[in-house]
Amino acid sequence: MNLRQLSLLGLLLAGAAPSHAQIANLGQEGTAAQANLAALAAGAPAVVPRGSSYGLIGSPYVDNRWLPARITLNNKIPLAAVPLKYDVLEQRLLMRTVERPNDSLQLDDRRVVQFVLLEPGFAQGLGRQRTFRRFEEAPLAKNRPDYVEVLHEGRYTLLKHYVKSLKKADFQGAYSSDRRYDEIEDKTVYYLRTPEAQLLPVKLSLRPLQAAAPALAAALKAAASKQNPKTEADWAAILNAADPAPAK
Repeated sequence: MNLRQLSLLGLLLAGAAPSHAQIANLGQEGTAAQANLAALAAGAPAVVPRGSSYGLIGSPYVDNRWLPARITLNNKIPLAAVPLKYDVLEQRLLMRTVERPNDSLQLDDRRVVQFVLLEPGFAQGLGRQRTFRRFEEAPLAKNRPDYVEVLHEGRYTLLKHYVKSLKKADFQGAYSSDRRYDEIEDKTVYYLRTPEAQLLPVKLSLRPLQAAAPALAAALKAAASKQNPKTEADWAAILNAADPAPAK
């Protein structure tokens, strides 16, 4: 990837517009949105990890695609949708421009509190939107600036914390492990946040969820009995049925 620092003018022209034609009315436009977007342009050019000698296995991103994203700053004003990637390994947000698709800019995300990735087909009801917010309630202080994906939100909240680490190649020397590739290892931890603001690590199966949310035990069992939940999306749907979001 060829990574260069983009001019502020280019960032504003390209950053605010790419997905507007596809996804109308999803972000704020005009002077206020551009001013907020300009505040994110202070980030330095990003360098993506590359493997040594034999290459790299795995990806640093939560999603390898450049997806339109709505960003919300701490002033609660959403920005116009921009193409975004979340680099979990380095805990940073990268943005792309349409005019220079091989360029990427690391955003200064100190004011970012949330972003929403819009998968293809969302405007037509075929895709989905994925919400990421700061992990403010993380058990470890070092993880609180991280972003977590919100899989369900009602009285209880189901959060997905992505963790990635880089294992370097080791194939030189008499006592090497003959591991010829750098490898990005993935770990996922799910948490259920209770109405009392407790944060409980959970596994996505019936009994652990019932133990973490005893008030939902019967509703979870009833919802799970109607399908054979296996995937993360299945369990999110079961929580949506057992613990619907409050009316706004």
